[in-house]
Amino acid sequence: MSLGQKLAPHLPFLRRYARALTGSQTQGDRYVRATLEAIVAAPEEFPRDVDPRLGLYRMFQAIWTSANYDETAQDDDGTAEGQEAVARARLARMTPLSRQALLLTAMEGFTPEDAAYLIEVDSQEVEQLVTEALSEIENQTRARVLIIEDEPIIAMDIETIVRDLGHDVTGVAVTRDEAVALAMEDRPGLVLADIQLADDSSGIDAVKDILAKFEVPVIFITAFPERLLTGERPEPTFLITKPFQRSTVKAAISQALFFDQATVPAV
Repeated sequence: MSLGQKLAPHLPFLRRYARALTGSQTQGDRYVRATLEAIVAAPEEFPRDVDPRLGLYRMFQAIWTSANYDETAQDDDGTAEGQEAVARARLARMTPLSRQALLLTAMEGFTPEDAAYLIEVDSQEVEQLVTEALSEIENQTRARVLIIEDEPIIAMDIETIVRDLGHDVTGVAVTRDEAVALAMEDRPGLVLADIQLADDSSGIDAVKDILAKFEVPVIFITAFPERLLTGERPEPTFLITKPFQRSTVKAAISQALFFDQATVPAV
C-alpha cells in the first residue's frame, strides 16, 4: 500500500483538527494542503517509525509551528514597535500549546504519549497542559447556547454538558423552522446543531438561515464526519462526531468560544 493510500482515511480528521486549531475552515484546510505538499515534495522526511496517522499529524504540527513562527517574525511597517504589535496580534490568534494538547487528546483521541510526540514535549507536560487548558475553560466567558437536536436523549445529554460548563441554554429545537424561530426569539451566542432533524429537514440549512440573520459560532454534530470534512466546499469549522465523549463536546465548545470572544487588532 502506498503512503498516499495509508494517509487518505486520516485526512478528514486532520481537517477537523486543523479547523478547530485555526478557527477557520479556509485556514485549517490551507495548513492541511501545505502538509500534503511537504510530504509529496520530500516523502523521505515522513516519519516511518510510527503509525501513519501519527506521522501525518506530526508533519502537520511541524508546518503549523514553522508557519506561525515565520508570520510573527515579519515586520510589516519596518519599525520595532510595528513588528512587536504585529507579533502580539498574530500570537493572540494562535491556539496556545495547552489547547493544542486538549484538542489532540479530547477531540482527536490521541494518548498523552502520542500528543507529547506531536507537540514535542514529554507526556507529563501534556497532562499539565491539558489541566491548564481546562482551567482556562473554567474562566471563559459564559455563552447562551441554542441546541438543535431531534434525539431527546442526546439533546438532554448535550444540555447537561452545556449547563455544567456554566453556559445557559436558550432552547432545544428539533426541526429547521423551530431552530430559526428560537434563534430569532432569543439570540444565542453559540449554536450546537445536529445534521439530520426530526422532519427530515437539515441542521445545516437551519444554521444557514440563522447565519443569514446574524453571526454566531456553530458546532455541528454528526455520525458521518467524513461527509463534512472533504475540503471541497464550504464546510463546518467545528465538528463533533457521534457517539461523542463529554470531553470532546467540552473541548469543541471552549475552542469555538475562544475564537469568537478573542479581540485581536486587524493586521
